[in-house]
Amino acid sequence: MKKFIFISILFCFIAGHLFFSCNSKPQPPEQLIAQTLLVQTDSFAGLIRQLQVAVENHTSSQKKLQNLFLQARLAYKRIEWAAEYFEPAAAKLTNGPPVQEVEMPGLQVIEPAGLQVIEGLIFPTYDTTRKGDLLSQLQILQTVCERYKIRFSKIQILDWQVFDALKLEIFRIMTLGIVGFDNPLTLKSMQESALSMESMQNVIAKYEDGDIEGLGGKFRSAIEYLSVNPGFDSFNRMEFITELCNPITIGISDLGERRKIQFIRYNRLLNQDAKTLFDTNAFNVNAYAPDHSSFISEEKIILGQKLFADPVLSGNGKRSCQSCHQPDKAFTDGLAKNTVIGGNELLGRNTPTLINAALQPALFYDLRVNTLEDQSHSVVQSNKEMHGSMVMSGKYLWKDEQYRAMFLKAFPYEDKTRIDTFEIMNAIGSYIRSLVQLNSRFDKYMRGDKAAMNPEEINGFNLFMGKAKCATCHYLPLFNGTFPPRFNKIESEVIAVPEKKGSNIVDPDLGRFEIIKVESLRHAFKTPTVRNAARTAPYMHNGVFGTLEEVMDFYNKGGGAGMGIKVDNQTLPADSLNLTIKDQTDIVSFIKSLDSKFPAD
Repeated sequence: MKKFIFISILFCFIAGHLFFSCNSKPQPPEQLIAQTLLVQTDSFAGLIRQLQVAVENHTSSQKKLQNLFLQARLAYKRIEWAAEYFEPAAAKLTNGPPVQEVEMPGLQVIEPAGLQVIEGLIFPTYDTTRKGDLLSQLQILQTVCERYKIRFSKIQILDWQVFDALKLEIFRIMTLGIVGFDNPLTLKSMQESALSMESMQNVIAKYEDGDIEGLGGKFRSAIEYLSVNPGFDSFNRMEFITELCNPITIGISDLGERRKIQFIRYNRLLNQDAKTLFDTNAFNVNAYAPDHSSFISEEKIILGQKLFADPVLSGNGKRSCQSCHQPDKAFTDGLAKNTVIGGNELLGRNTPTLINAALQPALFYDLRVNTLEDQSHSVVQSNKEMHGSMVMSGKYLWKDEQYRAMFLKAFPYEDKTRIDTFEIMNAIGSYIRSLVQLNSRFDKYMRGDKAAMNPEEINGFNLFMGKAKCATCHYLPLFNGTFPPRFNKIESEVIAVPEKKGSNIVDPDLGRFEIIKVESLRHAFKTPTVRNAARTAPYMHNGVFGTLEEVMDFYNKGGGAGMGIKVDNQTLPADSLNLTIKDQTDIVSFIKSLDSKFPAD
């Protein structure tokens, strides 16, 4: 009897379990992803704690500290795709650059923190005198891990955010991960990128419905490529990006479309619809316009082009914007420095190109303005550059019948009785936005035209992105200082440019320090684009170098500090790159492949 009762109870238990199992809904992918992120965050926090204990233990060897650190970095790479997307402020404290940053407004100086700072404390050798600094950094990491845990456990993750974040992480690997940006001393770029890829592969598998040979297969191929090609200098970045990364980001976009995932759209430089970084529509020229009403239109562009070439805006009626930004010189003037309007005195800085200037969140060498409208206003109103008046120009232009008709067409406001100062600025800004041209031979190659570049140029790209370390400041694919993959800030660097060729004295121009009195910004200048550089000589903010070969020699020697110039805050490593003559020649060949094509070319 007892046996019968026991069997009956067991049967009921099993039947009930099966009933509830069959009727319970499986967890949606985003919930499973959040749970995995919590486990991975715990793993990262645990390794940080182990490293803390090892540092506090005076008998721990340097090798043990370094191994624990490398394990911790790998653990972070598993959650990087989500940390950077959902907690960008915490991610900056986790793996931000090891330099001071100044945030506007308020001139808040942010001290460097996180894994990159720690790397410098224990590699290539452990600096025991800075044990306290090391422990402080590890405590910061413990704190940010708690922030990640709160985020992943309390706030819902949405499907469209997962897809957006995954694509951005692939772009991050392409632009930062494989170039050694965040591990310049250990250069474990390929191993770390493989771990990040593996983590994302597991995420995307939750959406693929068992499509083994689909997107998951593309991830596996990329992971295998990274695993069997770990050498930093020898890694073929061109092949990895074009043959493996581009198909993955295309696949993520296509999977999102098949699953009918509805994205929330917002105005940003890198379009959310871009399937690769090299799509013809990847970048939004209106991203940094003051507001929606300032976006470009054909009427504004036509008006802006006329104003750009007309000396009417200058004080003496003899200088136009085009006087210094000449279309046939890639919108530069070919001079080291132009002259003050109406005189022979030299201006303070070299004239930069305006091609693709709209793809920068701040402008001028010292980054003092944020929009093309403010840039045009600053130049016109400058006593040394154009010595004009926007207000007076508006009154004059309104009296001109042709200009009045063009302004009425470009800015069709009711009861319009005058030309507003901002309309002049916006028209010029709109014309400059029309100068965005990402259609070089390099772009054609990245879009599939394998005949667009020759072997020397391809080798130059691989050197640029690897051994030469150019891409740690001139970021793919814009090749300026606009920081990927969000492209919402632009960086400046201190490279200690000499005052004249062959001099061991730094150029006296203080750069951003003249705007923001922070010592780390003394002699800091915007990182300009390398696109069209073959057509924009001479180079640097003071025009000191006349050829790309001279520029390459300067960088190869470690910048100004490497050449013996006394400067304490150079952000460029002062050690030699050890590039051969052929290396440098190939890099210059690659740079020449970045020239934009205009309809008149």
